[in-house]
Amino acid sequence: MRRATTALRHATRWPEPPDTPAPAIPDRLLRPFGDVRKGEGAATGLLLCTLFLILCGYYVCKTVREPLILATGGAEVKAYASALQAVVLMAAVPAYSRLAARVSRRTLVVALTLFFVVNLEIFWLLGTMGTPMLGVAFFVWVGVFNNAVVAQFWSFANDLHTPERGARLFPVIAAGATLGSPIGAWTAGRLFEAGVPALSLLHLAAALLLLSLGGYLAVDAGRGGTTRPASDAPDGTPRDGFARLARDPYLRLVCLLLLLLNVVNTTGEYILGRAVLAAVEVDPACAAGASREACIGRFFGDYYFWVNVVTVAIQSLLVSRVVRVAGIAGVLLALPMMSLLTYGLVFAGAGFPVFRWMKTLENATDYSAMNTGRQMLWLPTTRADKYAAKQGADTFVVRAGDVLAAGLVLAGTTWMSLDRQGFAGALLVVVAAWSGVAWLLVREYRRRTRAAETANSRSHAADAPAL
Repeated sequence: MRRATTALRHATRWPEPPDTPAPAIPDRLLRPFGDVRKGEGAATGLLLCTLFLILCGYYVCKTVREPLILATGGAEVKAYASALQAVVLMAAVPAYSRLAARVSRRTLVVALTLFFVVNLEIFWLLGTMGTPMLGVAFFVWVGVFNNAVVAQFWSFANDLHTPERGARLFPVIAAGATLGSPIGAWTAGRLFEAGVPALSLLHLAAALLLLSLGGYLAVDAGRGGTTRPASDAPDGTPRDGFARLARDPYLRLVCLLLLLLNVVNTTGEYILGRAVLAAVEVDPACAAGASREACIGRFFGDYYFWVNVVTVAIQSLLVSRVVRVAGIAGVLLALPMMSLLTYGLVFAGAGFPVFRWMKTLENATDYSAMNTGRQMLWLPTTRADKYAAKQGADTFVVRAGDVLAAGLVLAGTTWMSLDRQGFAGALLVVVAAWSGVAWLLVREYRRRTRAAETANSRSHAADAPAL
C-alpha cells in the first residue's frame, strides 16, 4: 500500500528538467498547479493576479447587472438586450483593430482599461440622475466590457507565450479568473445584504480595474512593450479583425464554436432567469419592489459564488493535468459533454433544484476547462490574429451567439410556447453540432501546433553555429 501511494505521489508531480537549479519562490508557489519551470513563476504570477483583479471587478458589475435588468425588464428583455451588444460591437471591433495596428501593446492596454474605468463612473452619474432604462443600457455595456477586457488580457498573454509555453502556463494563469470570480460575486452579494446601493458598487469595480492596469505594466516592463501588436501583418493582408476571421478556415471554425457555445449558454441563462423570477413571485418576503430587487441580487450573488467555488476547484486541481494528459481535446470537449448531461436531464423532466445545480456545474466547466481551451486555440496563430482577430471573435462573434439565442427565445415564447423542457430539447440539437465543431478544431489545432514546432526546430537548427 505504501509503495502504491509513493508511486501515485511521484506520478502526479510535474517532471523536473535535468540539471536544473532550484526554482525561485514564485516558481515553487505555482508548481503545484501546473508545469511552471525555472524563471517563469514571477511573470505567470503577475498575469494571474492581473486576471484576478479583472474578473473580480467584472463579477461585481455582473452581480449589479442582474437586479437592474430583471427588476425592470424581465428575463425576456435580458435575452433581447444581448442582441444590442452585437450592434455596438459592429462599430467597436474595427475601431479597436485600427488602434491595435497603430499603437504599442502598452498603450493599447492602458487606453482600453481607462476607457472602461471612465464608463463605470459615467454609469454611476447617470444612475444618480434617475436615467430611464439604465438597466438595459448597463446590461449591454457589461457584455461588451466583459468580452473586450478579457479578450484584451488573453491577447496580451498569447503575445507573450509560444504554443508550448502557453499550453503549460495558461491553465495556471486562468486560475486568476477562477479566484477573482467567486470573490467578486461574494463581495457584491454581501454588500447587497448590508444595504449598499447597487450603483455604489461601480466605484469598487473601477478601482479594481485600475489595480489590474498596474499588473499589465509590471509584466510588460520586462517584455519590450513598445512593439506594435499587429506589426507582423505583411503588406496587403487585412488588419481589420473581421477580415482576418473571414479569410482563415481555422479562425472560422473558432468563430462557429463560440457562436454555438453562446447560443447554449445564453438560452440556458434565460431558462434560469425565468425560473428565478417565478420563485421570487411566490415568495412573500420578495413581493415589494425594493425587496424583490434585493432577493434577485442575493440569489445571483450566491449562485455566482458557488459556480466559481466549483470553478476554482476544477481549475486548480484538474485543468493542468487534463491538458497534460489529453491536450486541448480534454478541455475543449468537456463543456459540450456537460451541457448534454445538463439539458438532457432537464428535457427528461428534472426540477428547478436539479437544474440550478447542474447549471452550476456547467458554468463551472465553462469558466475553467472551456475558458482555458478557448485561449489555447489562439496559440498557433499570428500575432496580428491574437489582437485584431481575437477581439472580433471574443466580442462580436460571442454577442452574435447571444443574438441567435434571443431569436430562439423569441420564437420559443411567441410562436411555439416552449416550456423549460422544450427549450432544453432545442439546446440538445445545438450542443450536438457544437461537439462536432469542437472535434474538428482539435484536429486542426494539433496540425498547426505540429507545423509551428517543426518550423521552430528548423529555425533553431539554422541559427546554430557550425562546428
